[in-house]
Amino acid sequence: MDQLLPAPIHGGFKMKDYWVWCGSVIVGEDGRFHMFASRWPKYLPMHPGWLDQSEIVRAVSDCPEGPYEFQEVVLPARGAEHWDGRMTHNPHITKHGDTYLLFYTGSTHPFPSVKPGESFGLADPRCIVSRSNKRVGLATSISIYGPWRRMDHPILPTRAEKFDSFLTSNPAPAVNRDGSVLLIYKARRYRGIEPGGFTLGVASADRYDGPYKVLEDEPLFASKGVQLEDPFIWVSSSGYEMIAKDMNGSICGELHGGIHACSKDGIRWEWKENPKAYSRTVRWEDGTVRTMGCLERPFLLIRNGKPTHLFAATADGSGGFANASNTWNMVIPIRS
Repeated sequence: MDQLLPAPIHGGFKMKDYWVWCGSVIVGEDGRFHMFASRWPKYLPMHPGWLDQSEIVRAVSDCPEGPYEFQEVVLPARGAEHWDGRMTHNPHITKHGDTYLLFYTGSTHPFPSVKPGESFGLADPRCIVSRSNKRVGLATSISIYGPWRRMDHPILPTRAEKFDSFLTSNPAPAVNRDGSVLLIYKARRYRGIEPGGFTLGVASADRYDGPYKVLEDEPLFASKGVQLEDPFIWVSSSGYEMIAKDMNGSICGELHGGIHACSKDGIRWEWKENPKAYSRTVRWEDGTVRTMGCLERPFLLIRNGKPTHLFAATADGSGGFANASNTWNMVIPIRS
């Protein structure tokens, strides 16, 4: 936390008439900074509107702080018959060799899309089915400009009677030099007619395109009694490190603040000595301090082995999705 510098007022990425979320940044072959983000139209509620019409887009900037300018829709809707045909979300962009790897969450449902002026909420059949169909997928390209090849099936399906029987989402990959991957992901299990709580699983693959194998029958941190969401992991000198959203604040001391953990093998994790990674209360470059309504989906830009910038999806308002009138992806420089 002490390494976080003031956030630029006009940095990051926002779009008029859209909810913007899930920023993930990489340096392209052109030397520019490319952000992959999710967006959905504002005639939908912020939550759960993304379950019906979220799509992954690309924006670009000449510097990591931004502002980022919209360039294109990368993974648009492609038909209800596809596993990710109605919604793409949670982008995580990385690279192995000459191949860009875009991990993401996709879903589908068989109903008509929500129209402007039409109500949409958690009890809507489109929401219920789309949420239960969430799966982790992968798209690849040899250029940051595409074209992107989506896989025909998710790389991480659900497993019957396991902690990930309901859904898999929020992929957090660490790609090793040999192309193998350690993947942390969000999971929920079926519990009666309602899904269980938020849990994290760990899987691995010898190649980035799979097959992936879940490494543990119990979710990560199960014995610690905590709930985490939105993981981001990276390879460090001692193994792996993770930042994630603390759902109840039991570890970092702040509701929806960020935790920092480390692991030698990606399976057994321990909290850092100072486990608080970031706060919803942000210092801005104009000297103001503001507690954001949301600050989630953390992503670190890592250059030469060191994190240089923290990106996060954020919202105005008094707190919570329902009280937000604007969302965007912000950036916080990190002291070297």
